Amino acid sequence: MSGTSMSVIIALGAFAGIFGIVYVFLMTRYKERIAMIERGVDASIFITNNKSISPTLKFGMLFVGIALGIIIGDIMHDHYGFSKGTSFLSMVFLFGGLSLIINFLIERKLSDK
Repeated sequence: MSGTSMSVIIALGAFAGIFGIVYVFLMTRYKERIAMIERGVDASIFITNNKSISPTLKFGMLFVGIALGIIIGDIMHDHYGFSKGTSFLSMVFLFGGLSLIINFLIERKLSDK
């Protein structure tokens, strides 16, 4: 097998794995909810109260964090000799996670007012 066909097989396998996990999760949740409704459990437990004050702020901060992670990862790769995969992946997760933590702190501060 050539390198290209192997990478296509790996990508398809990863996609199938993610799809399978999401499918099993959603079907299990659906069956659980149907069983609870058949038993007469109050449907208000399905409504979540942890709504974001500003979802656009959350996604905006996340995307800015990811972009910063890509930029810093490229700098680490070019100037400090880190491997490309390690520098990009670690910085994207680091800055994406930091942006979500900062968003949580902002929303908590706004909800306290």
